[in-house]
Amino acid sequence: MLTIALEDPTSADAQALMDELSATLANITGDSGRASFDLDDVRVPRACFVVARDAGKQAVGCGAFRPLQDEIAEVKRMYSRPGTCGVGSAILAYLEAAAADFGYRTLWLETRRVNARAVAFYQRHGYRRIPNFGKYAGSAKAVCFEKHLQSVVRV
Repeated sequence: MLTIALEDPTSADAQALMDELSATLANITGDSGRASFDLDDVRVPRACFVVARDAGKQAVGCGAFRPLQDEIAEVKRMYSRPGTCGVGSAILAYLEAAAADFGYRTLWLETRRVNARAVAFYQRHGYRRIPNFGKYAGSAKAVCFEKHLQSVVRV
């Protein structure tokens, strides 16, 4: 059984997951992604950071979103440990539902073009390409996506 819950991004498990994510990104893209994430961005109202845990209470993944505009939030620090089938999808579904509960209508995100696995993951989950936004505008290495949350099916 998988559980996903809000967690302080400075917890030991959260830090370990983000360290693994940074190392993975550095191997794939040459950049850890650390410069694009500020812990304080997910400690403000209408933001969240979550950790997924398996049946043995082991941390197996994380994800977050931060406010960008009144109706738009940005997905950050999505990661699931290798061999944890379905964890990334479950975290993303949790974030989408939480963002909708906070009143966001759209989620945006950025990943590196070279990270083909992440690009395919987001496309499989209904994210569509948009022009690069914010600090990613004009970057040939970045690819940005969005999903309109009214299309999120709630159970």
